Amino acid sequence: MPGGARRQKKPFEYALDDNWPYAVMDDYRPAQAVQAIARALAEAMERQKVSANVLAARAGINRQVIANVLAGKTWPDVLTVVSLETALGEMLWPQHLDWPTGKNGVAQQPIPPLGRQGAE
Repeated sequence: MPGGARRQKKPFEYALDDNWPYAVMDDYRPAQAVQAIARALAEAMERQKVSANVLAARAGINRQVIANVLAGKTWPDVLTVVSLETALGEMLWPQHLDWPTGKNGVAQQPIPPLGRQGAE
């Protein structure tokens, strides 16, 4: 399987609490990146007041794919992310190389501001 055994788990299963996509995550960076994409997607849709149905039509992808990305149930591929970015006119891919390092020296996704934690 591409990505090895760690891809058998869904991205949301790497969350350390039930607050996806604002959860504190374990140090598995691919899951952190997918969480950041899901959060950016949700916030862009909210800002632009666009539904999953409308976005799916604009992006040329299935609405269920959008729902699965938002819920952390899938590992979105490059085609999906780029199609969504194009339809929204916004970048969704996180600047993960700039993330701060934790106590263990591993880059960790920044915790969102308090006002955004738990927002849906």
